[in-house]
Amino acid sequence: MAWNNGINLLLLLLLLALCTLPSLQLQSQERKGDFEKWLSWNVRDHQKKTTLGAEATSSTGRRGARPAADLKGLDTKLKKAELNKVRVRVSQDGTGDYSSIQEALDDIPLKNTRRVILEINPGVYREKILIPRSQPFITFLGDSANPPTITGNDTASGTGRDGKPLKTFQSATVGVNADYFVAINIIFENTAPHDIGSTGEQAVALRISGNKAAFHNCSFYGSQDTLYDHKGLHYFNNCFIQGSVDFIFGYGRSLYENCYLNSISKKVASLTAQKRTNISLSSGFSFKDSVVTGSGLVYLGRAWGDRSRVIFSYTYMDKVVLPQGWSDWGDQKRESSVYYGEYKCSGPGANLTGRVRWARTLTDKEAKPFIGAYYVNGKTWLLSPQEFLGFN
Repeated sequence: MAWNNGINLLLLLLLLALCTLPSLQLQSQERKGDFEKWLSWNVRDHQKKTTLGAEATSSTGRRGARPAADLKGLDTKLKKAELNKVRVRVSQDGTGDYSSIQEALDDIPLKNTRRVILEINPGVYREKILIPRSQPFITFLGDSANPPTITGNDTASGTGRDGKPLKTFQSATVGVNADYFVAINIIFENTAPHDIGSTGEQAVALRISGNKAAFHNCSFYGSQDTLYDHKGLHYFNNCFIQGSVDFIFGYGRSLYENCYLNSISKKVASLTAQKRTNISLSSGFSFKDSVVTGSGLVYLGRAWGDRSRVIFSYTYMDKVVLPQGWSDWGDQKRESSVYYGEYKCSGPGANLTGRVRWARTLTDKEAKPFIGAYYVNGKTWLLSPQEFLGFN
């Protein structure tokens, strides 16, 4: 059974590579190449894990996933929502229940208690979306062979409806304030470019401020400040994240697993800007089994907060990673208080010879708290796509 599942997954990945090409024709040739590299990496990664005899290709499965009909262990609110889920379809051609994503969201009651799955048909959705805190348990579900794109081009210096600058927070193409949000097979995009030396060009593709959110097989395209991992417990699995300056940033406590991080910076920049500000704040980014690559030189992180915390483990780092690895953002006092660590990484960018003296090479014991779903308390809320979609 495990062998058949492996073959099926490989066939699905190859089908994805073939079927995705027409949907990317609106994008630049460079973006096509980046996406195809990500697909190729997924195939190689699966082959490697099969050869090594991995227990399952799903990261959740490796930790012992629940049977598809078993909700035991989930927190009470989530269990109730999953047992009472409803599906609606969004299609721009009028064949669905709704023709826009926002139209579907407007029909979901406030203080929602059911899992509402929006099956979003392929297409480019030019919408600015905000999911309020009063609409938890919402899922965006796209087609894995032809994922829908939600796109916008707002920037921090742009003007809102009130005539005031949007600022970074409101520049997001999609902003999620609600808890228990899930996205599967979705492309989030902000097309605003970043010019070197310009200000006010923060342009967020997705901002996640809700708690207990998961993203599977999603892509995030932007330049400066692509993914605002604002606050809460979050899980990103098999995601493609592209940007130039601080393109993953915020206060979140998040696990990024099997993710492909692609730098397009035109000058030396930073991949992460994590803003943990005090020792009691349960916050930090952990990247596991991932890839750091691209065309622009980057630090792995810079200290937005003076207690900033970022860990990379089992990650392949291409030559785009600067030998120093990490930046104190011009404040040497932060060198004694940040927590930047690496554990069993590989590739030319993982050479520790030139690392800053205050970066940490973690031991097995030091790395253990950061390399499992327990880092985001996943036992009570995290479901794999197979589990999530398998419940009746």
